[in-house]
Amino acid sequence: MPDSRYPTTYLFVPADRPERYEKALASGAERIIIDLEDAVLDDNKAAARDALKRAEIDWQRVVVRINDAASPHFEQDVALLRDMPVAEIMVPKANSADTLRQVADALGGDRRLLPQIESVQGLFAMPELLARADVVRLIFGHLDFALDLGSGRDHEAMLHARSQIVLHSRHAGKPAPVDSVTPDFRDESACRRDAEAARNLGFGGKLLIHPAQVAAVSGVFAPSEAEIAWARRVVAAVEDAGRGAVAVDGEMVDKPVEEAARRILDRAGEAD
Repeated sequence: MPDSRYPTTYLFVPADRPERYEKALASGAERIIIDLEDAVLDDNKAAARDALKRAEIDWQRVVVRINDAASPHFEQDVALLRDMPVAEIMVPKANSADTLRQVADALGGDRRLLPQIESVQGLFAMPELLARADVVRLIFGHLDFALDLGSGRDHEAMLHARSQIVLHSRHAGKPAPVDSVTPDFRDESACRRDAEAARNLGFGGKLLIHPAQVAAVSGVFAPSEAEIAWARRVVAAVEDAGRGAVAVDGEMVDKPVEEAARRILDRAGEAD
């Protein structure tokens, strides 16, 4: 179950389309990612930075994805963001702790980083990435990862990488990571299936590329009425029993089951 303190939906919006900023914020997504990288052509990078600089929006719900540290656009991106009220920065192609150190040093101040795992090198660098205090959580970029690996992009091909990202995040004590995009925004059922598969693996959220995907993904990561009802029964039974053993729906309730129930209620806004 995702931690209620962290977003489950992150919606991309191209930085050079400022007329979409407010629409994205009104979509229901918990965070929007204003993208200076892949969503913006090289010829439009300067216009994108200018649009971002002029924006008057709710910066508390905004993440900015910069161009990677090896890009000719990197220095201009970080120079712009040094004086902007953007707290969270998505770092594409986060292949080493040195990359994150370069980004943090260039930005200055107290910024929270969201490294994207988009290559095999990045996957093997996860322990050092997660060891940094300024790293909030990992983000998976399966399209670039598959390109680097030379593999398919389907769930079977990406299963090992996804599982490793979840396991390393948990081992490091970081929030559950955020899964990659569903490219076909017109196929709501595919987006929902991808979100369900991600949640089942232990991801805590998903990247989105269109407002039409928000409701489906939000619904998947929110606890269902059946889950909430079960969690209420478990917690009530535990509290009634005190230190004694207790069973709910024919199953014994141990500490992990109780904790899972409390997490569901936390996500549903019913925590004590």
